[in-house]
Amino acid sequence: MLTQTLAVAAAALYLIAAALLARPLLHRKALPKAITFGLASIATFAHIAILVGMHRGGVDLHFFAALSLVGACVAALCLLVNLARPVATLGVIVFPLAAALLLTDVFLAPATRPLPIEWQIKLHVVFAMLGYSVLSVAALLAILLAIQEHSLRRHDFSGFAMALPPLTLTEGLMFQLIGAGFVLLTLTLLSGILFVANLFDQHLIHKTVLSIAAWLVFGALLFGRWRYGWRGRRAVRLTLSGMALLLLAFFGSRFVLELVLKRVP
Repeated sequence: MLTQTLAVAAAALYLIAAALLARPLLHRKALPKAITFGLASIATFAHIAILVGMHRGGVDLHFFAALSLVGACVAALCLLVNLARPVATLGVIVFPLAAALLLTDVFLAPATRPLPIEWQIKLHVVFAMLGYSVLSVAALLAILLAIQEHSLRRHDFSGFAMALPPLTLTEGLMFQLIGAGFVLLTLTLLSGILFVANLFDQHLIHKTVLSIAAWLVFGALLFGRWRYGWRGRRAVRLTLSGMALLLLAFFGSRFVLELVLKRVP
C-alpha cells in the first residue's frame, strides 16, 4: 500500500511539473524553473526509491521493471541536461512518460524478482541503461529539431516552435548526447563480449545484432557530422533509425518472450 501511495504521489508530481513546463506553449507566463524542476526532482527520487524497494535493491530486467528503470533514468537525465542547457520542453514529454511507466510497473505488471547476476553483468547492464537513456533523450531532441525545421520551412514562428530553444542549441546538444551515448553503447557491447556467456545464443542473437546495427548507425552519423557536416533532416532520420533499432534490441525480444510467449524467468 505504501509503495502504491508513493507511486501515485510521484506520478502526480511528474504531471504537475510537465503541466507547469507546458505553460509557455499555451502562451501563459512561465513559472520559476526552480519550482518546476524541484517538483520533478522529488518525483524522480521517489521513482528511484520505489524501484529499489519493489525490486529489493537488485537489478530487475523484466519487461515492465526495465521500462520503469529507463523512465527514471531518462527523467533524471532530463533534469541534468537542463542544468547546462535550457531545454525545458523535454520535460513536457519525458515526465508524463516516466509517470506512466512507473504506474504501469506498480499497478499492472506481474510480480517479478530480480535475477541473480554477478557484478560484471551488473556493470554491463549499467552501461546499457545509461546508453539507452542518453540516446533516448537525443532521439527526443531529434523530434524537437524536426518540428523546428518544419516550422522554419513553413515560416511559422508562433506556437510550439517559438517555445523551443534556438535550433543550433538543440542540434548541438543532440550531437553531444549522441557522442556520449555512442561511447556508452560501445562499452555495453565490449562488456557484453567480455562478460556475457553465450552472447550469440538463441535468446540474445537478435538483441546483439540489433545493438551492433544501432552502434553502426550512430557511428556513421558521428563520422558524417565530423567529416561532412551532416545535420538537419539526415541527422534526424539517422538518430531516430538508430533509436528504433535500440528499442527493438532492448525491449522487443523481452516483450515477445514475456508478454506474448509468457516465458518469465
